[in-house]
Amino acid sequence: MLRYYITDRRSAGGEAALLEFAARALAAGVDLLQVREKDLEARELLRLTRAILSLPNPAGTRVLVNSRADVALAAGAQGVHLPGDSIAPCELRAVARGRWWMGVSAHSVEEVRRAEREGADLVVFGPVFAPISKAGGAAQGLERLREAAGSVKIPVLALGGITAENAAECVGVGAAGVAGISLFQGR
Repeated sequence: MLRYYITDRRSAGGEAALLEFAARALAAGVDLLQVREKDLEARELLRLTRAILSLPNPAGTRVLVNSRADVALAAGAQGVHLPGDSIAPCELRAVARGRWWMGVSAHSVEEVRRAEREGADLVVFGPVFAPISKAGGAAQGLERLREAAGSVKIPVLALGGITAENAAECVGVGAAGVAGISLFQGR
């Protein structure tokens, strides 16, 4: 089961706490870590991404930056995570150095299929359950997750309301793994 940690320094209790959570996740060998701090200016996001990249990473966890390919490239991250309505991953591959990972967010089966057609390495699909970290967003449920995961060959990860208790259900219907904030930043 792939594990995909999405950062949120506000819910973590600040940047120092976020770096502690990131260090724990890296030590535990999560597969991917997405630096998702949408409110930071480029310089601050670059500084935070570099701080995360400087942490011990014994399992070789891939670090992706949310939406900001420029920051990901400047920091030396292993890729970028894009919103569904963003530039196509295949367009970014032309400027990325070496093998770069590209994740895409999707909220429908068609968006999952489009992400695969456009060259994404993986898709984060949701919300599967009611999100823990934020209000709103109607849950799509396990059947929609099954349909999304079964419609493509690339890994589809479940997002939204994921807990240690329901992660196995997501994998059981075809998800390659789980993604989340609260799942990894629980106290």
